[in-house]
Amino acid sequence: MTYRRPDAIFILLAAACLLAIFAAFDPRVTRERGLRDLLFVVDVTQSMNARDMVVDGRPASRLDYVKALLPALLSALPCGSRAGLAVFAERRSLTFIEPVEVCENFAPLTESISALTWRMAWEGDSFVAQAVYHALDRARTLGVDLVFLTDGHEAPPLPYSGIPAYPGDPGQVGGLILGVGGASPVPIPKHDDTGREIGFFEKDDVQQWPRRSNLPAADAAARPGYHPSSDLHGNVELSWREHLSALQAPYLQALGAATGLGYFDADLTADAFLAELARHTEPRRILAPVGMAWAPAALALSLALFSYAVTVLDRRRRRLSS
Repeated sequence: MTYRRPDAIFILLAAACLLAIFAAFDPRVTRERGLRDLLFVVDVTQSMNARDMVVDGRPASRLDYVKALLPALLSALPCGSRAGLAVFAERRSLTFIEPVEVCENFAPLTESISALTWRMAWEGDSFVAQAVYHALDRARTLGVDLVFLTDGHEAPPLPYSGIPAYPGDPGQVGGLILGVGGASPVPIPKHDDTGREIGFFEKDDVQQWPRRSNLPAADAAARPGYHPSSDLHGNVELSWREHLSALQAPYLQALGAATGLGYFDADLTADAFLAELARHTEPRRILAPVGMAWAPAALALSLALFSYAVTVLDRRRRRLSS
């Protein structure tokens, strides 16, 4: 009995089989991974009903745009990251999902996002700066970073003295402010007590003048009507446009600079979101096993396909030569 050496095809198939068996054991290696822990705070005040955004090629409100955006941002986070969800109205945020692991809880997170509505607001005012400060304090308590989504529309308008001072330490909590809305002022839908839309807010429906504060603006003494004892603020020229709303990007950028948060328009891709997070947050680093079964499985498939191709070509060559 003579011994016959195995041919190349047999060797290729045997190697592919061994690699497939190795892949079935799910080999893993330990690597350092950077995870993100975030609290998403969504503005649900009435200006977020303004329809100057586009979702799936159709006009949409700012809030509907956020509801379409957030699942994509969540899906971009690596498994092991945590995300929480809160809404903002008046001057504070209300957290109704504390940070949970994103992959295991993706369905309940996205279902909660789809249920967001302006009806969740408990008051009609919109003190954006105070809400950002409150959200930062909440994120610090939870040990996470912050992503705050808003159009920046203050209602009533900011006081004469401008942005209220941030009481915390800038940069203590990392994160982003994502600005939602168009650059041109648009009307804000108005609803009756039953929630039915009945038109738009008019100039007499909202406060047009700045809020009074104890501290006058730096140029108050140069304004008409200024008096050191009876009127520390003087008169200001009103725009009479507070019933209209647009994205207040410069204001949100200034608010981000005061608190240590980054600013970015919300019309961003998931990759751009991760890039901005990398610039403005520090990841939570862990050592975790990473599955490597794909490597031997891919190599096994490649060898099997190569052996098949060689067999087909060899048969064709023999048929042509005969």
